[in-house]
Formats: sequence, structure tokens, C-alpha cells
Amino acid sequence: MLKVDYTLFIQIANFLFLVFVLNLLLYRPIRDMLRQRKERMGSFQASRDEFLEKSGLNEKELKENAVGATKEGFRTKEGFRMEALDTEKGMLQEAAASAGDAIEKAKEEIEHNMANVRQSLDIELAKFSRELAEKVLGRSI
Repeated sequence: MLKVDYTLFIQIANFLFLVFVLNLLLYRPIRDMLRQRKERMGSFQASRDEFLEKSGLNEKELKENAVGATKEGFRTKEGFRMEALDTEKGMLQEAAASAGDAIEKAKEEIEHNMANVRQSLDIELAKFSRELAEKVLGRSI
């Protein structure tokens, strides 16, 4: 059995001394290293969170810029399309005016030719009428 004598107190003192020495030489440095590691991990996590936040903001800004650029591209495209339509209208109006002028010229020329032809036909008709009357009457008129 267990005897309570002076060796028990020596064993208790030895145990306490050993706990004190182990705490001083082994446990305290390990706890300090674990505390430092925990602090470093905390600072790394804070840096990581900050970088993630910045990257989220940058991603959001990039998306907004892309949407803005797309809208600007559509506006520019629409502007070019409207400009092309205006140019096309101008060209069509110019062509219509030119065609109208050409038609008017052609009408005037046709009317002039018709007047000339009528005059020559009137002269020939008078001549044929006279010849026909002379042949029918048998004498000269």
C-alpha cells in the first residue's frame, strides 16, 4: 500500500519542480509559437478578406464598364446607322430629282419632235390633198 512518509513529499516536490521546468522549457515556448501562429493566421485572413473585397469591387467595376461599353457601342452603331439612313435619303432624293429632270427633258424633246412631225405631216397632207384633188378632178388646182 501507500505509505505516507518523507519520500512522498520528495516525490510531490520533484513532480512540481518537473512541472515548473517543463512549463518553462517546453510548454511556454510551444504556447508562444501557437499564439504567434494564430496572430499570423489572423493577419493573413484579414489580408485575404481585404483582397477578396477588392477583387469583388474590381469585378463589379469591370462588369459595369463592360455594360457601359456595350451600351456606348450600341449608341455609336445606332448613330452610324442613322447617318447612313440620312445619306441614303439624300442620295435617293438626288436621284429622284435627277430622274425628274431627265423625264422633263425627254417630255420636252418628245413634244418638240411631235410638233416638227405634225408640221411636216401637215405640209405633206396638203401636198397629198392637192395631188388627190387634181387626180379626182382631172385638172390642176
